[in-house]
Amino acid sequence: VNHGQIQFANQEEKQEFSKFPTKTGRRSLSRSISQSSTDSYSSAASYTDSSDDETSPREKTQVNSKGSSDFCVKNIKQAEFGRREIEIAEQDMSALISLRKRAQGEKPLAGAKVVGCTHITAQTAVLIETLVALGAQCRWTACNIYSTQNEVAAALAESGVSVFAWKGESEDDFWWCIDRCVNVEGWQANMILDDGGDLTHWVYKKYPSVFKKVRGIVEESVTGVHRLYQLSKAGKLCVPAMNVNDSVTKQKFDNLYCCRESILDGLKRTTDVMFGGKQVVVCGYGEVGKGCCSALKALGAIVCVTEIDPICALQACMDGFRVVKLNEVVRQMDMVITCTGNKNVVTREHLDRMKNGCIVCNMGHSNTEIDVASLRTPELTWERVRSQVDHVIYHLCAVFQGRLLNLSCSTVPSFVLSITATTQALALIELYNAPEGRYKQDVYLLPKKMDEYVASLHLPNFDAHLTELSDEQAKYMGLNKNGPFKPNYYRYDRGSKTTQNDFDYVQYTHFYCNVV
Repeated sequence: VNHGQIQFANQEEKQEFSKFPTKTGRRSLSRSISQSSTDSYSSAASYTDSSDDETSPREKTQVNSKGSSDFCVKNIKQAEFGRREIEIAEQDMSALISLRKRAQGEKPLAGAKVVGCTHITAQTAVLIETLVALGAQCRWTACNIYSTQNEVAAALAESGVSVFAWKGESEDDFWWCIDRCVNVEGWQANMILDDGGDLTHWVYKKYPSVFKKVRGIVEESVTGVHRLYQLSKAGKLCVPAMNVNDSVTKQKFDNLYCCRESILDGLKRTTDVMFGGKQVVVCGYGEVGKGCCSALKALGAIVCVTEIDPICALQACMDGFRVVKLNEVVRQMDMVITCTGNKNVVTREHLDRMKNGCIVCNMGHSNTEIDVASLRTPELTWERVRSQVDHVIYHLCAVFQGRLLNLSCSTVPSFVLSITATTQALALIELYNAPEGRYKQDVYLLPKKMDEYVASLHLPNFDAHLTELSDEQAKYMGLNKNGPFKPNYYRYDRGSKTTQNDFDYVQYTHFYCNVV
């Protein structure tokens, strides 16, 4: 046998083989396939991760087609690709587009100068462009160093939005981008849209005078809302704030249904893990935890839960999950998933006791839940396995840097984000147009009627038809036929608490509600 050459039975086989690429060509093909595989594991299968350009965007001078350089993104030339991503997202965000069409004639945000700090994805781009269509000027940055879709950021910059963000920012880059959004000559924000509270924190710390002109803050995350209530309790909250996180449309749909789908997507893309038979502990049984547990259980995982709240713990028990303490089960677990919004949920002590190959990840907003910093010591070696996946060599594990798994390592459904984005837009409109004195320096929940309106905008996607109350039925129930249909204290079987400002006296303008 000649081991150095391929043997052909006849001339026809040899000619057929010759049609395939040469050695050089086959090497190129192999590299291309490998690169594509790498891309598929990046956030949103981002086109931009295949870029070989390692130059920091802060060191580049880029100009869009309008001649503006008031932005900082990875590569402005990727704008066309990002535009296609935004257009695809719009197709499943019809309610937000419907709001845009209804309200753009009124321009309810004319004169609004919105500074935003959110995940920069195709879905949030639809929100940003809706705000612009309603009359707002926007400056935007990312609330997470890994979740930005570079091509989408480029598309926003090309359209004229001053955006400062790219995937893989350092901590220093992160705060630099926030500062560039806030600290600009000749432009001062009068509205803040935040996700996590970092933007609000930076303004309080560096530019407190900005709050003299700010009419309100809209916050959508558990972490950010917690920070706002701390400020309010300490008497340091100097503007009204709207708690979007605890609105029904955010809590029930984004937190539960979105995480129910995206937890699996994120883990599959990054680890190729088989869920059936795996031992999984989910820390926290709020709406995010409920969504994660439901999805994992459906694929055959053996799931247990940790909880501090007896009500949420009882819900977990009734749903068929064993409630445990993490230190009691950590040695047996194949996966540890945090969903609490707290800090030091998984400590170095827990990490030391985990089995070989245990997967540790976070579904909460902040990267404080897992003590990743304790693993960055000289005796431990970190190997980058895939984008956002590190193998820590001592007996562990794959750690997603402790960052938000679904948005850092995959995508989330456009339809669910349409619900949250529509709620955010209405909250901005309400705070911006509210007469002086309506809102005090406190944290407020969205009114029930606004929640119901957001939900009604999304029903046509399912060809759903609401039943209407008769006059007699409405009188019997003590309801307005047009809603709201539930009192403010009604929680839609949620475990979250009622916050101090459940209010119902908001004046609605005709373009987004049918009552005065």
